[in-house]
Amino acid sequence: MVNDIHLRLNASERSYFAILKREVALLATSANFSPKRLAEIDIVVAEMVSNLVKHANGGEILVKLIEEKGVQGIEIICIDNGPGISDVRNMMKDGVSSTNTLGNGLGAIQRLSNFFQIYTHKGWGTILLSRIFAKELPVSRVSNPIEIRSLVVPKPGETECGDNFSVKQTQEHIKLFLGDGLGHGKDAAIAVNTAIDAFNLCESDSPVENIRFIHNSVKKTRGLVGTIAIFSLKNKQWKICGVGNISTRMFSSAIDKTLTSYNGIVGLNIPKTMNDHLIEYIPGQLIMMCSDGIKSKWDVLKLPGIMRNDLSLLNAALFKDFTRNTDDSSIASCKISL
Repeated sequence: MVNDIHLRLNASERSYFAILKREVALLATSANFSPKRLAEIDIVVAEMVSNLVKHANGGEILVKLIEEKGVQGIEIICIDNGPGISDVRNMMKDGVSSTNTLGNGLGAIQRLSNFFQIYTHKGWGTILLSRIFAKELPVSRVSNPIEIRSLVVPKPGETECGDNFSVKQTQEHIKLFLGDGLGHGKDAAIAVNTAIDAFNLCESDSPVENIRFIHNSVKKTRGLVGTIAIFSLKNKQWKICGVGNISTRMFSSAIDKTLTSYNGIVGLNIPKTMNDHLIEYIPGQLIMMCSDGIKSKWDVLKLPGIMRNDLSLLNAALFKDFTRNTDDSSIASCKISL
């Protein structure tokens, strides 16, 4: 079963490593991986953890099951605040090491991954992104012009997450919903998951009408804040509406626009009058939404070249620098290049 929530695993001390590897193995075993592929996932995690020990004095691993083109997989993100890598291309070569070891780490991770990407900056740290699938993905001659990625992480110490993200894609529209149940823990999770169920049922292409539908569906919960963004593939236009403190920004070569949400709590009190915010499409446009588990003054543009990377890596960089660690955290990104 694919769950949009990342499992967050501490890798700051050696004593955590056995637990970390076991947790990843348990998650991977629940998917359709062969014994050979499970062993390769174990190697990738071991190499990531080894790099954290040798080069960064610890860090953390984020992991979740994914599915692409009908094939199950696992996404593993390794984050550290170490010194960064000065020459990535050279360090990817087998036998190259900065700590007098065999130097097989990054090269092994890349070889065993279906997709691998690294972002590093001197004095900032390093993020590794690996996606491993149960089998090879079907080959497509045309690249997918729509990229959607999310990072949803519970508050430290919590087993359930009050934030969540959902996508609905049809021939006419791409519909995105990021919700944050009030507080955190079980009751917040019930609120946001009830909202997602309602979002998936609502057939309207108006974010305002979606929010009203969700509002009426979650009145027996503690409530939530949320933003809905709907892109019309026919009209090449975004419609966006939010209630509460979900931070939403639109990036393109021409704009960096922050969108304002309405005051209120979905399920308790929302404005009687709301309007969809209309934004015309610009090729390569990127929309990012963050819950208040991410500091309000977040900014990814300060990181050199970050926008050229996979959106999961972009989300991880934002999480690394701006998570509060006092609440559930969620980031959703969508880039369309029609």
